[in-house]
Amino acid sequence: MQAIGLCRFSYPAIGGFQVGHESMADRIAYLYAEERLEERFRLFETVALPCLRAQTDPDFELIVVIGDSLPAPARARLEALLEDLPQARVTVQPPRPQREVMKELLNTARQNRKDPCLQFRFDDDDAVAVDFIETLRTAVADCAAFLPRHRSVAFDWNKGYNARFGADGIRAAQTFRPFYTAALAMHVRGGCPRTIMNFGHEKLPQFMPALSFPDKPMFVRGHNGYNDSRQKGVKPVRLEPVDDEMAAMFRQRFAIDVEAVKRAFSG
Repeated sequence: MQAIGLCRFSYPAIGGFQVGHESMADRIAYLYAEERLEERFRLFETVALPCLRAQTDPDFELIVVIGDSLPAPARARLEALLEDLPQARVTVQPPRPQREVMKELLNTARQNRKDPCLQFRFDDDDAVAVDFIETLRTAVADCAAFLPRHRSVAFDWNKGYNARFGADGIRAAQTFRPFYTAALAMHVRGGCPRTIMNFGHEKLPQFMPALSFPDKPMFVRGHNGYNDSRQKGVKPVRLEPVDDEMAAMFRQRFAIDVEAVKRAFSG
């Protein structure tokens, strides 16, 4: 069964941001500001991409959406980072309404719309466990008799970590958060045009059956300076420096290496 992931890399959509901007020019200036873009690249390189390269089931696709105004050096840097991830392809879009363009890209990526598919969202500063795709496929197989009765079904792994990454390494705290963006997927029945981008991630259970799995840590949610969701007043999260045992777990479970993080953010 085809598995399609969607990652927006600083794409200047119309809507889709919690941070408000007066104009599209203001949004583009914010997204492509040198300091912000540098942080996104460092997170993409050390947090988001390693876990995808290490997937125990490599049978998935990743659509990486960028804006047509992304500076040429940044685009070249992005493409270089993706060279050793054959599952990824970059698609360039002008500013368009957020949900409209993302739904279109996901449905266009389906090899045969008469067949069911799996879809997941992937933020450029998050990570999923190295067995995310394998675990998702196992859960879907376990529900084989149930899935055809529904247009779509959500699959949610709700245990993971909040983490901040920097020159001093990783600070983290375990969290339980149902229907976060990371480690959230959706089965779409054949012939159904729904996508995982039709709905806000926390609203998926309002529109379809949803299965939630609290068994093993499945995601790392980045809490760095330019998270869109953290630009407004939110409750602070207490994060502690990871010890050697937790650093080993991050390396084994999420392919995140604390020394690589330190090097990237010290540069």
